[in-house]
Formats: sequence, C-alpha cells, structure tokens
Amino acid sequence: MAQIEQYKKVFFIGIGGIGMSALARFFHSSGYLVAGYDRTSGPVTDALTDEGIEVIFDASEQCIPDIFRSPGDTLVVYTPAVPVTHHQLVWFTEYGFDVFKRSRVLGMVTESLKAVCVAGTHGKTTVSTITAFLFHHSSMGVNAFLGGISKNFGTNFIGNQTSEFVVLEADEFDRSFWQLTPYAALITSMDADHLDIYGSASEVKAGFDGFARKIKENGWLVLKAGLPVPEGLAGNVEVISYSITREADYHAVNIRENGGAYIFDIETPKGVFTDFRMGIPGLINVENALGAIALSLLCGVTPEEIRQSLPLFRGIARRFDVVFRNPGKLIYIDDYAHHPEEIRATLKSVRAAYPGKKVTGIFQPHLYSRTRDFAEEFSASLEEGLDNIVLLPVYPAREEPIPGVSSEIILEKISGKPAMLSQKEELISAIDQMNPEILITMGAGDIDRLVPEIKKWAEMNKK
Repeated sequence: MAQIEQYKKVFFIGIGGIGMSALARFFHSSGYLVAGYDRTSGPVTDALTDEGIEVIFDASEQCIPDIFRSPGDTLVVYTPAVPVTHHQLVWFTEYGFDVFKRSRVLGMVTESLKAVCVAGTHGKTTVSTITAFLFHHSSMGVNAFLGGISKNFGTNFIGNQTSEFVVLEADEFDRSFWQLTPYAALITSMDADHLDIYGSASEVKAGFDGFARKIKENGWLVLKAGLPVPEGLAGNVEVISYSITREADYHAVNIRENGGAYIFDIETPKGVFTDFRMGIPGLINVENALGAIALSLLCGVTPEEIRQSLPLFRGIARRFDVVFRNPGKLIYIDDYAHHPEEIRATLKSVRAAYPGKKVTGIFQPHLYSRTRDFAEEFSASLEEGLDNIVLLPVYPAREEPIPGVSSEIILEKISGKPAMLSQKEELISAIDQMNPEILITMGAGDIDRLVPEIKKWAEMNKK
C-alpha cells in the first residue's frame, strides 16, 4: 500500500473544494510541494494562492506545471465531483501516477492518529468544528480537517504535530467515509440525500451502517437520539445518545437565552455539568455543541476546559452566520443549508431567536437531481419557516441539466406564502422592494458570492 512519506509533491484536481483545500493545506504545512486545479476562482482559491499554493484554472493537461509531471514522487488527489473525463485526471492516470480520491488520502493521513470523525447529512461541519475547537483549547491539542472555514482560526485546517488526535468531517457522498477508521465517531442525521449516488433512503442508512462498522474496537459511537443504531458494530463499541429535546445519555437541560445566545446544563452518565455558555446564536447550535461536548468528554477533554473555551467559539462561515445586525431595522444571516431538513432546522432556530419578526429567505437549490428528488420537501420546509420566499436558479455543481428540472418545480408547489424567482443580477432590487426584517440566504452553491453585495446594500440602507 502506498505511504504518504514516499511522495514529495501533491497535485489536487478540484483544490478549491472545502475538503480538498484542507488536505492541500496539510501537505503544504508539512513541507510538500503543492499545486492544483479548480474550475473557477473564489475565496478559497484566493486564500490558497496567498498561502503560496499555485492554483490553475485551465483543465488542459498542457497546463500541469512541469515539476508535477514525474510519477515517481508525485501524488495526485481528486474529488469525486470531478468527471472521469477531466483532461488532467485522464492524463495523470494514463501516465502511471498514483491517483487517489480525497477520501483515501485522508484515510492514509489520519491512520496513525486517533481519528474523531463526525458524519451526518447535515450538522457535521458545525459539530466537527466545535469539537476541534474544544480539543484545541484543551491539554490534548488537535489536528483537524474541517468542512468549513472556522472564524476562530480563519481556516479549515488545524495542525499540531504533538497531538495524537485528529478531528475530521466524515463525508457520506460517494461513501467516502468508508475510508476512515474512527477512534470515536458521531452521527448527527441520516436523512435521504445524494440519491444520485445511493438510489434510496435505505441505501443511505446502509452507508452510515458501513461507516459505523469502521469504528475501532472499544471505541465510541455518539448518536443523535432517535436515530437507528447501526448494525454490525465492532466489538465493545459503546453507543452514546445525545439530545436537547428527549431523554438521552447526554441531555441538555435548563436551556435559557442570554443576549441572543444560550446557556445550558448537561445530564450525563457521570453526573450533571452546569452552565455551558454558547458564543454563537441559534438553538440548533446548542444541539451541535452538545454532540461536540459529548465527543470531547469521552476522549478526555475536561468539563472545566470546555466551560472556559465554548463561549469563545465564534462559529463557521456560512453556518448561521450573522452577517449584518441592526435589531431595529435588519438582521441578515447566511447559511449553508441545502437539504430540506437542514432548512427546516435552520429556520426553526431563526424563529426561536427572533420571535414575531417577518423572515425573508433566499434559497439557491443545489444540484438538479436533489431539486428533482426533494421538490415537495423543499417547498414544505420553505413555506413552514419563511414569510417571503425568493428562489434563485439551480446551481448545477457537477451535474448536467435534467430536462424539466428547475427552481420552478419548487415554486409551483408553494401556495401559502408569497414566493418568486429571481436571477442573481436582479436580487438586490428584489430585496430592496421587500424591505425585510430578518433576511437569510441559504444554499451550497455560489450564493456565497452574493453575500458581500447584500451586506453592502444593508450597510447603505439599514444603518
């Protein structure tokens, strides 16, 4: 089996992806020569370039830098979102390079460490980032590969050569998380998603069962209460439940609001721990923090270390991210929610944080297949949580258009709330006419590119 140490150079195909960029940062910080391709520039590729990593935006094999053309010491890493016909991927494969998916390389990198892996169809980025933050501020330290940009660290990678722990987001797409061997794992949710890969909800659950079976003997599986316990776990793997709404091994109680954030106590098998203070808003984040705290306590972080560090956690870009705040005029939140259940949970938190306010939401559907498979569920979750609904065109990502599938099939199913379609270039005008009290943008595509423009509009009109 290939070993990371045999390479000197690493080339990434799809380097601008959040998971790929974390790996690129790891190799770069470890002294490897790193470069990569991505389709378009953006905040992540700009940051990588500033850090000294070359990024190219031409997919032709001729644009591969000469220094990465030696197969003996060059590792090629690609994301499954890249088509198999990609010119550079084809060239590297034909010329005998070691060409591995990101998930395999992540497994290789982390196999010598105690891997704390967070999985779930939604919530995993926040839980893994809070977990990494708590470890980092403990005596144990941490390495971390995250699925979002931590506001505390300004990056999605944390390196610590003296720590025996690595925290990482375990991605269910393409069954990538089967490449990991967790010391401890957490599953936040198992909603039907990525049906273009899995085909059915039962296969999604089977995918999570397969991930859980990778947990090492005598390890832990932390499971949101109510989820089915995976089958076929390794010997002596202990299953621990957590919840903010029902009885569980780790149960948040006495939840109270404090200046837009929350304070809560936790009932655990080892007693009651009191007065955990959140540094970020959103009831959904109490649940996320509870899962992270359970993982951290099981692995050896102390309650007092958690109590001191949790209020300092500033959140993650695009996860219930309060971009603009003027309570008398406008609150603007940006969020990555792109699955109906994510949208439902996010908007429930918005309603809890700002009761009685009119909430306007702008949603960009992600993938034609997901839009087709969940059009009914999208319309229901948007209607349930919003007073005004704006839909942007579908962001295709890795997919070609599907005939008859567009944002209109969601719009057609919305009947109880005002709803409209908008092109990106018309969005600011639409927002201005609606005069929102609470505004939220949601989606996993390129809707984040619009956030600075919306923030600028808010600063000019809602100060």
